[in-house]
Amino acid sequence: MPHLHIEYSPHLEQRVDVREVCLAAHRVMTDSDLFPLAGIRIRAFAAEHCIVADDHPDNDFLAMTLSVGSGRTQADLKAAGDRLFAAVQSVLATPLSTPHFALSLEIREIDAALSWKDTPIHSRLSKQ
Repeated sequence: MPHLHIEYSPHLEQRVDVREVCLAAHRVMTDSDLFPLAGIRIRAFAAEHCIVADDHPDNDFLAMTLSVGSGRTQADLKAAGDRLFAAVQSVLATPLSTPHFALSLEIREIDAALSWKDTPIHSRLSKQ
């Protein structure tokens, strides 16, 4: 863990490179001592069907949810969230300059007792 789930309106791909959004997020996460490299997952999906706000045809959104394991302080998560949000804002400067875009980030802490994992990637990366 941490896993970043990015959901966005399908027309956004015509305005921005979603992979660049993912790469910007990845840079922030890997530069942080807060997140182990082996646990980082970034997934981005277009919402096949969506209605944004007033259903104006120019409306787009990108919503991020960062799920993390327990054990980090709220202050550390807030600082990491601030850096992550700023990095993504930078990539999305063009759509954010319009009145038809919404960007959001939420951080959720996972209860370890209710989370199962089988991840050989951790073993491989810890040997490097």
